[in-house]
Amino acid sequence: MAPSPRRPDPQAIAEAVELLRSGRLVAFPTETVYGLGADAGNPQALGRVFRAKERPHTHPLIVHLAGGEQLSDWAAAVPRRAEKLAEACWPGPLTMILKRRRGVVDEVTGGQDTVALRVPDHPVALALLRTFGSGIAAPSANRFGGISPTLARHVAEELGDQVSLILDGGPCGVGLESTILDLTGDHPTLLRPGAITTTALERLLEAPILLAGGGGLPRAPGRHARHYAPRTRAVLVGEERLADSILSAGSNIGVIARRSRPASFSGRWVELPRHPEGYARQLYAVLRELDDQGLDRILIEAVPVAPAWWALRDRLQRATAVEDTLRD
Repeated sequence: MAPSPRRPDPQAIAEAVELLRSGRLVAFPTETVYGLGADAGNPQALGRVFRAKERPHTHPLIVHLAGGEQLSDWAAAVPRRAEKLAEACWPGPLTMILKRRRGVVDEVTGGQDTVALRVPDHPVALALLRTFGSGIAAPSANRFGGISPTLARHVAEELGDQVSLILDGGPCGVGLESTILDLTGDHPTLLRPGAITTTALERLLEAPILLAGGGGLPRAPGRHARHYAPRTRAVLVGEERLADSILSAGSNIGVIARRSRPASFSGRWVELPRHPEGYARQLYAVLRELDDQGLDRILIEAVPVAPAWWALRDRLQRATAVEDTLRD
């Protein structure tokens, strides 16, 4: 069962809005992960986001909105399929890529002709957005390429005083970043898998969803080969190879698996749920916990290939990618 999110504190929301309007950074919870929020129309505030995250300026930011009625404030045109998805999926973990409206600043779009938009499904986030009255750009509230935060304390531990205020909304209910769908071409294209599956999107749109290829500037965040990654070397291991990998990895290791710890293993073992929703809610917090224990290596048992696990397979493959493969 997903944790119940904390309700918004009106006084904290008012303080957050004042800070955002003055160009400061405010971290806030969404159903996916905690976001590092800035006024999406303020280039100076957006610059603070990039500096705090140590993020390349060519990577676009997702603009969070209070409701689908704000789409036309940011998009040059809102096609019928975007309206249909907004009606069915918002508030929720779906980001749509649309052609940007004139006046949307380059710091939000990475200098591209598109803009990423979503309405989060969290009472604190929605209260903040409704009171603020405009878009809030909010990438995950962690340093670029690292593990996304799913608790307020993750933000405090990693970004500290670079954030003027952290709104604590409890644990994130989904725990993985949003599905990102590009609607600017002739066919809708999946840029990042998430909790809303390709199957669900195809059913809603009554059309096939294409899978994005590589190359060129990133249309959406989270598409580096190595991303969501701990500092500790992490290795993705097939189910049938896990026992042998443990034997050869030494004693100072951690293991993330969907099975119980064997009696012969004396290291740090974390058993995650066997269903994808529960696994996703816990994954990032567990990775952070193991990353702080001074381990030599983290072994992660591979998850199933079934469509319900695609988003998790994507995150685990990127979290365990070898650095040397990332040179442009």
